[in-house]
Order: sequence, then structure tokens, then C-alpha cells
Amino acid sequence: MIGGNVDDELNRILKKTQVSSTHNLLPDEIACVTAAFVSSTTDAATVRSKAYVVLSAFCQAVRDKKGRTADDATKLIVNTFEPTVLQLLGETNEIALLKGISFLTALFQVDSHAASTIFSQDGVVENLMDTADLSPSPLLCQEIAHLLGQACGHKICRAIVTPQIVRWLEFNSRQFSDLTLQGAASVALIKLSKGAASDNPEHGTPEVQSGLTDELADRMVNIILSGQTTSSFDAVEGLAYLSADPRIKESLSKNPNFLQRLFALVPVQKYDAKASNLNPTLAFGVVLIISNLTSFRPRLTEEQKQMEKLKRMTKVNKGIPEAEDRNSALDDDDHVIARIRSLVASGVLPVFSAALGATDSPGVRLNVGKSLLCIVEERENRGKVLQSGGTKVLQSIINKVLSTQPTNGKPKQFPLAAADLEVVQALAKLAITSSPVQVFGPNIGAMYDAIRPFSILLQHPASNLLQRFEAIMALTNLASQSSEVASRIANAEGLMDKVELLLLEEHTLVRRASVELICNLISGADVVFERYSSDSSSSASKIHILLALSDVEDLPTRLASSGALAIITSAPTACAALIALQFDKHRFLSVMTQLIDPSALPKQEAEDEGSLESGPGLVHRGIVCVHNVLQSITDAQVRERISKEAAESGLLMALIQLVKGQGLVKDKAIVQQAAEIVRVLTNIT
Repeated sequence: MIGGNVDDELNRILKKTQVSSTHNLLPDEIACVTAAFVSSTTDAATVRSKAYVVLSAFCQAVRDKKGRTADDATKLIVNTFEPTVLQLLGETNEIALLKGISFLTALFQVDSHAASTIFSQDGVVENLMDTADLSPSPLLCQEIAHLLGQACGHKICRAIVTPQIVRWLEFNSRQFSDLTLQGAASVALIKLSKGAASDNPEHGTPEVQSGLTDELADRMVNIILSGQTTSSFDAVEGLAYLSADPRIKESLSKNPNFLQRLFALVPVQKYDAKASNLNPTLAFGVVLIISNLTSFRPRLTEEQKQMEKLKRMTKVNKGIPEAEDRNSALDDDDHVIARIRSLVASGVLPVFSAALGATDSPGVRLNVGKSLLCIVEERENRGKVLQSGGTKVLQSIINKVLSTQPTNGKPKQFPLAAADLEVVQALAKLAITSSPVQVFGPNIGAMYDAIRPFSILLQHPASNLLQRFEAIMALTNLASQSSEVASRIANAEGLMDKVELLLLEEHTLVRRASVELICNLISGADVVFERYSSDSSSSASKIHILLALSDVEDLPTRLASSGALAIITSAPTACAALIALQFDKHRFLSVMTQLIDPSALPKQEAEDEGSLESGPGLVHRGIVCVHNVLQSITDAQVRERISKEAAESGLLMALIQLVKGQGLVKDKAIVQQAAEIVRVLTNIT
């Protein structure tokens, strides 16, 4: 069969798979699919790619059949291909053997359950090793090693790996004449070692030498340093497994030559996705290694920290060596920060956009987001990330996820999965420490696009307190850009309710950030100004909360909340709410006295509640609030009562001292406004 005919036949089989409900392949069709993975035509790569599509479509159609169990689907796939595969693996002809081995390798990548079942059949492993001993051609050995690498990734297959296989893999992992074989054999050993350790964590992997991990890592590094692209695929896969180990992380991060070679596997020039020859699997492997090297340990709660302490004590009591703890120490924050700096210095940042240009893989998107989140954890890196186009990278990932709508056509309230929140958090960190124009550029549309993911991060049920805090901070910075941006933030579904709920949060920084966002939105968005200044009980309650927050110990919180009051008291309805609050609770004027001059508070009140620190900003805000409230009063009796309570609360004394030049503020405009308030209050008296 010539290449064109194979391609045509594969197209016909693919179409049949998509339209047929029987899911039966004819013998000639099975023979075509199994042979396609070792096509010797000039367009072999295209034929193999098409064969993968056909095999995947067939297996998916079998599994998607309504009413069919997973076990029944596996049995049907196995029954379809097993006779042909076993026949090919029983041959002595190299071409036949290559067809059987390469097809089974491909089936592992498409449907591992079916492939594991065939691999576990009696005689398969023995035939493989006999083939390796009797017909050890380079290509055949490479394919056997690749098949073993796939099989060792699955528990059912690891259970039948013999010491003979381990010895064969170890031997070929140490030879240097065939780097492709060396890499494939090393990957198989790595998967066997890592997998067996998870299968039986108490005993590890007796068949694989305990000190082999470092040796295998060195071989993978050397393969990548050699610059041979074909063997680099296996080396990257192997290091993707090994780089989860803190010792390996440290070793890799301290080898700048290796890092530069690794990053070069994902060319950074602008991509034509259709013309790119970069293998998506290779891009994923490189990004996964980067993610492993940059990952911080999960932040533990106090309860989790105590549990970890108890586990360490148990290990000590059992006489378990401290090597594990020393290894774990290599993953502390200081070591991770040092690794990140090394990667940034070696040119990691351009890799992310190149990897995304090469593949639309969810795994690549997820690990790019995780890596960038860890990199921007240190403020010094954020400018470099912005310069490398980090904002566009993160927004492209976010937009891709948000563009996926549910099948019923109704938008989800939280379209982001919990894992996707890290990408948004990375963007939020950038938006916190730089101006919106620096982060998003002059295009106002990019700022608008950031509002929805930040709002989701704030409200998502899976977000933690840090993520909510950073979402609020990012929104606060955005709201300062323009009234249009502030209005869009205010109109985000559910956002205002969530922020107002967080005004009551016990965590000082979260509460402070919430107040600061409210203040920015009151000044920039008419809808929020109306929300706080309307003639309603709801607005009055919100004003009450702002007044209470103007009397807390945290100075920035007091500045923001009193600033919000200063803005909304330009509305007579807000002033009326504060007057009513004063007559009911007698708190408004006392709080204003705290802002302007705490020393003027009556002695008993100062002893009961304690005086707080003041400052020029607080004085200014207090003066504006009192001035606006007094200007709004038209009833003489109300004005007289306010004047009396102003004297009793110490406010009048605080204002007089300010006018006399004994206050914290010397600004003539503020002092003049204070003098005007004094005249109003004393004239009534």
C-alpha cells in the first residue's frame, strides 16, 4: 500500500467510526490501522498522526456507546485488536514485530486499559524479551524500550515486569552508542521506580537500585545537552517525572547550560500554529519540568502543620533516617525562590507564550499558569514578566477557559474550575503592584476583560482567603483607572454583595482591602454612590458599617472608610442617615472627634473605648464629613441639638484647637473649613 492509499483508507475508517453504531472493524481495516504506526512512506509522520486520530476515535466511540459499561468497552477494544497484535508479536520478521510493538505503544497512549490487558496476556512479555535477545536491531530495541516505558506507567503492567526486563533496561540506559534507546530505557526505569514506590510505599522498588534516580537524571540531562532532538523527547519525559524530587530540582536549577538547552526545545519565535513542527507532548514536558522547578510547597493551615509535626515525630521514634526531612528542606521557600531566579536568568519567560502557541493542551495551560503564579510571587520578577508579555499569556489562558460554555447554553456562575483560579491569581498579582496601563496596556478592552475573572476569583467557592484578598486588591487598582472601569466593576454580578460581606471579615488586610475597593467605587461609579447614599434602610445600614470601620485600630482601614463617608456625605440623604444615627447611638460625632483630635474626647469615653492614632488624612476626612452634615441641616432644632452633642462629644473643642493652630493639620483650606464649622456651632449655642 502506498502512502496515499494508507491515508485514504484511514480517512475511510475514520468516517466509518464516526457514523457507524456497530463499532466493528474488518480484518483489512485492523491491519491498516496497526501497520500505519510504522509507515515507511515519505509522509510517515502525517500517516502516524492520522492513525492516532483513527484509533482514538474508534476507542472513544466504543466507550461512549450508551448503556455499555467500562469493562464491556475494554473487552470490545481488546477483542478487536488483540488477535492481530499477538500474531504480530509472535512473528520473527522484524517488520511484523515493529508493527505489533508500535501499535501497542500507541494504544497505551489512547486507551491504557485495553493496552494493559493485551500487554498482560501470557507470553507477551516473554516474546518481547526473546525478541530483544535474538533480534537486537537498534530500531527494534528502541521500540521495545518505548513500549516498556508506556507499560511501566500502569500498575497492572508493573506487576509482571521481571528482573530480566529490569536488567535489560538498566544495561541499555547505561550505553552511549544509541541515545534514543538510552533515553527510552531510562524513562521506563524511572516510571517503574516511581510507580512501584507508589504501589508499595513501605517497601519501595527492590528490583530497581535505590541510588539509580540521580544516575538516571544525569543521563537525561546529558541527552538534552547533546542537542539531539529525537532523543530529547524521552529525556524530557523522564525529567518530567524526576523533577518532582527536591534533590533533582536543586541539581537541574543550578545547571544554566541545561536550562538554556531545555528552553531551546520550545523555540520562542512567533508561531504559525499550523506550520509549527513542535510536538505538543514535548512542549507539555518542558512546561511540566518548569512547573516542578518553580512550585512552592502548599501553604498549610495550623492544624495541618501540627499533623506534619506529629508525622515527623513518629518517623524519628521509628528510627527512620532523616534523609527524607533533609530532602524536604530543599523545597522550602528560600530554595524555591533561588530556583525561580535561576530559571528567569536562564530565559524561561519567553517559553510560556511559545508553548501556548504550539499546543492548545489544557495541561500546558494549567502548568503555564501555575509556573507564572510562582514566578510572580516575588515582586522583583513581576516587571520582567510584564516585559515578556506575561499579561497576554495569562489572559489568553483565562479567555480560553471562559469561552467554553456549558452544553445547555446557560452561562455558569463559576465557569472556572478550582485549578484555573491560579492563573487568575497570577494576573491579579501583576495588577496589584503596577498601574493598569503598565499591566494591560493602553487598550481599555483588556482592562474590561480582566474584571470578570477577578470577580470570579473573589466569589468562587473554592478560592482561599489570599486569593480573595488579591482579587480585591487588583479590582481596587483597576477601579482607580477611570469611572468607566469602576462602573463595570460595580456592575459585575454578585461582586458588591461579596465585597460588603468581607467588610465584616476578621482578617485585617482583607477587611482593609474591601473598604478601599468600596471607597474607590463610591468615588468612581454612580451606581455605588447611589447604593450608599439613597434614602433607604439598606443605605443607612451600609453607612453605619462605614462609620464603625472609621473607628477601628487599623489606620489604612480608617482612612478608606472615613474617605468613603466624606464622599457620600455630599448627598443630603447620607447626611440625614448619619444625623439619625447620631441621635440614636450617639456615635457619629464621637467618631469624628477621634478622627480630628482623640485628645479632645471626654475622659470617660476615652477610658472606655481608648483613643486611636490620628493623622492629617483622618483630620481632613473628619472635617469634610462634619462640614457636609452641618450644611445639610435646614431644621433649626436639629441644628441646635447637633451643636449641643458636638460640645458634649469633644468635637467642638477639637475644632477650636485646630483653628488655634494646635492640631495636626496646618493646611489653610482645612483650617478655614474647621473655623466655618466652629462659627456655625457657636452661633447656635
